[in-house]
Amino acid sequence: MELEEDGVLIQMALDGDDDAFTALIQRYYSFLYKYLLKLTLDEELSRDIAQETMLKCYTHLSSYKGEGKFSTWMISIASRHYMDLLRRKKRERKWLDQVKRTLSRQLTWQADQKGMEWSDLFSDFNQLDADVRIPVLLHHYYGYSYKEISHMIGIKEGTVKSRVHNGLKQLRKEWNDEKE
Repeated sequence: MELEEDGVLIQMALDGDDDAFTALIQRYYSFLYKYLLKLTLDEELSRDIAQETMLKCYTHLSSYKGEGKFSTWMISIASRHYMDLLRRKKRERKWLDQVKRTLSRQLTWQADQKGMEWSDLFSDFNQLDADVRIPVLLHHYYGYSYKEISHMIGIKEGTVKSRVHNGLKQLRKEWNDEKE
């Protein structure tokens, strides 16, 4: 019965009836969200993926063959989207690891050029929390703008500015304390 109702709603949606697609969304959104919540253990991420999934369902509705339940098709789209997200985050982590290695080489060179002892500079920098260290690194060593950094790591531009400022302030304090 439900499968037949879904078929009718899908056909109506394909014929341009947005209310029919809205009815499908209302029928399955809760199911989808609960599935994603169990998968991600993150409410905000689950909502985002659910919205993306519903958008993909809407734009690719014509590719639904009707061979299985609509909910199964929808769950497969959501699952693939989540797996793609995990792969993307893994690539980002690898990129950040590469940035750290490059920084280490640059800091060694800069310390040698300035006659500074590497361990002091490196240990002070590494005392910064990663969420502060990354924006400082990207801005001051790689020359990225606050806006570019904001886009790269997915935080607001103002947050990037404050993290860079606070990180430099903390480093200066450490270096001044060491001189005294």
